[in-house]
Amino acid sequence: MLPRTYEGQDCSLARSLEVIGERWTLLIVRSALLGVGRFDGFLRQMPISRNVLSDRLGRLVELGVMRRVVYQEKPVRHEYPLTPVGRELTVAVVALMQWGDRNLPAEPGPPRQARHIGCDGDVRVRMGCASCGRDVHFEEVAVRRTR
Repeated sequence: MLPRTYEGQDCSLARSLEVIGERWTLLIVRSALLGVGRFDGFLRQMPISRNVLSDRLGRLVELGVMRRVVYQEKPVRHEYPLTPVGRELTVAVVALMQWGDRNLPAEPGPPRQARHIGCDGDVRVRMGCASCGRDVHFEEVAVRRTR
């Protein structure tokens, strides 16, 4: 059986999965990107138990992906906005959505689309070469060890 953590692996992907690799965590981030910020709002978006949601939100706050902000004093209630670190996950979320749309299509079409706020155009995640500036297709990518 595989271990539940990726400790001891010298790998950026493994370190990232320690933060967002649990089943509900990326869906919580997705909901936050859709504008959900309050505990009850997350519960309405997905069939997650209260204790699991509380645990995942606490971990996301602990790791700096979200902040915990009081929005009501009596009783005390919190909202969970994404930090800049969390907002940066937009790229990963959109890339996974688009991969799913291409490879696991739903019959009536994609349930969500990433749109550019400036002009309402489709947003596409692309890879590009930092050296020559060209777009790079996945078949042109070699992942290599650096140490």
